[in-house]
Amino acid sequence: MSIFKDKVLLITGGTGSFGNAVLKRFLNSDIKEIRIFSRDEKKQDDMRHQLQNPKVKFYIGDVRDKRSVDGAMGGVDYVFAAAALKQVPSCEFFPMQAVRTNVIGTENVLDSAIQHGVKNVVVLSTDKACYPINAMGISKAMMEKVAIAKGRQLGENGATTICCTRYGNVMASRGSVIPLWVDQMKAGKDITLTDPNMTRFMMTLDDAVDLVIYAFQHGQNGDLFVQKAPAATLDTLATALKELYKMDATVRVIGTRHGEKLYESLVTREEMAKAVDMGQYYCIPCDDRDLNYDKYFVEGQEKVSRSEDYHSHNTHRLTVDEMKQLLLKLDMVKEDLNA
Repeated sequence: MSIFKDKVLLITGGTGSFGNAVLKRFLNSDIKEIRIFSRDEKKQDDMRHQLQNPKVKFYIGDVRDKRSVDGAMGGVDYVFAAAALKQVPSCEFFPMQAVRTNVIGTENVLDSAIQHGVKNVVVLSTDKACYPINAMGISKAMMEKVAIAKGRQLGENGATTICCTRYGNVMASRGSVIPLWVDQMKAGKDITLTDPNMTRFMMTLDDAVDLVIYAFQHGQNGDLFVQKAPAATLDTLATALKELYKMDATVRVIGTRHGEKLYESLVTREEMAKAVDMGQYYCIPCDDRDLNYDKYFVEGQEKVSRSEDYHSHNTHRLTVDEMKQLLLKLDMVKEDLNA
């Protein structure tokens, strides 16, 4: 963690699952200070009592209110921008709330970081921003566009570097399906499954933190980073959980919810045409074309026509046993099975 030695890190939305995972990774490092910025006073108070660590400072505020962001940004070296509304159904019913937090709120964070001379900002996005069909994904796609545009304006020699990460389903994160199904099984209820053939990328919180750190270390202004990840059908996931917990719960198919896809894409075919394969990750460099539109009527990108998007139906498909091994990496599963 030498790159973080004596540095100040600000995490917006820091009381969420990602913020907790970063704290777990960084608290025993040589980092100087971690600032948790969020609007949730209760979660901050719980975290404060649990940690009792002088390295962690708490700031109440909302990314929608730039003044509160400015109040937390002074003296910060690095920012992980994780604040977001990310529940698909609620964003469908309140789309402007998603816009205000995910798009305008992120712009506030980026503008404040630039004004305060922050060295690096990593903006966290989601696979739902790729070919978006729901309000949450659309707002996250716009958030990416805002971040990439800011990075493009700053350029290679900018004092601040802004890049994005896009990742799939983070297993056992707040509001995700794994804790829901485990609670349903423990209560003797049916497992409510939307579509057995629906596939989702499977990543742990540690994977998400690794991706953000990789982007932080290797990103140039406007870059977008994606981790190659396996996927599983919801049927495989449900079967793996039932076998691990040794519970014969009935699976009840309830149908697709508001704004859900059969499969998720992580990289569009247009992005794949210029993606740089970095082994475990793809880097999609900033689109550096200018506003001279005329030349695009006579010059195209033939490579795009030969590319295919990278999605949860064409990545490695996990078997039940592979899914069980991945589930056993989760703290909540380890705690339950060792209890």
